[in-house]
Amino acid sequence: MTTILHLRCSPRGADAFSSRMAEEVIARLLHHHAGAEIVFRDLSAQPPPLVDAGFSAAILGPPGEVPQALVASEALIRELEAADLLVIATPMHNYCVPAVLKAWVDQIVRIHRTFASTPGGKVGKLRDRPAWLVVASGGWFTGPGPSGAPAQADFLTPYVRAVLNTIGIFDLHILTLEGVTRGAEIAEAAVAKARAALDRALPLV
Repeated sequence: MTTILHLRCSPRGADAFSSRMAEEVIARLLHHHAGAEIVFRDLSAQPPPLVDAGFSAAILGPPGEVPQALVASEALIRELEAADLLVIATPMHNYCVPAVLKAWVDQIVRIHRTFASTPGGKVGKLRDRPAWLVVASGGWFTGPGPSGAPAQADFLTPYVRAVLNTIGIFDLHILTLEGVTRGAEIAEAAVAKARAALDRALPLV
């Protein structure tokens, strides 16, 4: 059976633009993978633990039995390992990922466990799989805004891509919703644009 891991990162929960578009992505994935199981994790409602001194010491220890400091990390990694498809719905906070998504990243990007350090660089240890990143932003970051204002900085999408590549996931699809706080008309246009991109990537056939 196909398993979809769905991560929600917005403090606005199900009402967030990223959350609502992610539900459309999931519906489309279910169309292509009938009967798939969905594993849902709301990172905003239940944030992963922050890295502490115990975690930092444990990841450098010898492999073997999982120490208490890595129990949460191991659970999140196994959840990701079991997934055939990954959907991450997130807002952009100050040009980058929200703190809860960064906390998840810090728990699942673990040397010796999800990546290996080699003379040629870091090599992911997880199998590749399709991943969907849905990003909602109050401003514009893929190009100038409607007024001609220059695009704001985007450290989110290249960061998530680099993180997933590090652990072995390269098949990344990105949907963006920009200007969603600039009025209903602009928000509706952003949703329509994201839907069109989804139609191209996962057509209903």
